[in-house]
Amino acid sequence: MALSSRQKSGFGFAFLGVFLFSASLPLTKLALQGYDPLFTAFARPIIAAIIAIPLMVKSNALSLSRDLWRPMVFTTLGAVFGWPIFIALALQRSTSAHVAVIAAVMPLVTALIAVIKHRRHPGVSFWIASLLGTVLLVLFALSRGGAKGENGVADILTIIAVFASAYCYVEGAGLTAHMPGWQVISWIVILGTPLSLLGAMTVYTHTHQNYSFHWNAFLSLLGIGTSSMYFGFFAWYRGLKDLGVAHGSQVQQLQAILTLGWSALFLHEHITLSTVLAALGIVLCVLWAITTANSD
Repeated sequence: MALSSRQKSGFGFAFLGVFLFSASLPLTKLALQGYDPLFTAFARPIIAAIIAIPLMVKSNALSLSRDLWRPMVFTTLGAVFGWPIFIALALQRSTSAHVAVIAAVMPLVTALIAVIKHRRHPGVSFWIASLLGTVLLVLFALSRGGAKGENGVADILTIIAVFASAYCYVEGAGLTAHMPGWQVISWIVILGTPLSLLGAMTVYTHTHQNYSFHWNAFLSLLGIGTSSMYFGFFAWYRGLKDLGVAHGSQVQQLQAILTLGWSALFLHEHITLSTVLAALGIVLCVLWAITTANSD
């Protein structure tokens, strides 16, 4: 079924957002080689805020109506603290491949939260495509060694991170009805700055003696703060707005494929034939899920 021009635009923006998000896990893994996991979690929104504040000041966008404070605060808790803190703690205890197995359910969880919140049902075909894509994602992660590094605490931390991220996606997408997506994420990182600064300074005070500075870790931390913590949301929230949260969230299934590319580049992981076949299957499931948008 053909997509409208707005839906095509939504897919393009969502894909761009996912492309920028996809480097998050390998970059976080590299950053953890030099920094404490909690420090990386608190530092990334500070880096994003350094960019966001002058942009918001220049655009004269530093005013927020009273009815938007509640969803903005909840979105901030999920995006600035929930996902970064819990995923960093999980990666400290397990491998990125194993964490990816658990995180594979995020597009499905995001769709479920969106359906519950907005009471819009995408239809049977959508759920079949979404479930099949999730199964392929899990198999994809397992083929990369996701069965190794099993850790009960890491699994729980990853599940919490997934729910926090999925919820902030849904809430943040709702806020784009009132302001552009770039202003939403700018507000998020700015609101999170006071606690982020306090957290970063506290953690640094107690852990800095264990740090071993090297450029890979430093540049990886900068990459997380600018790309997956900030600029990625510019496109992601626009994509969710144009395509719809439930359908747009399925584009994130492609993140595992893109992450593999970054992992091959940064962590020297190998790409196998089974990986390529799984990737093709995931792409088809994503396209299937998205094309059900016109049948809602």
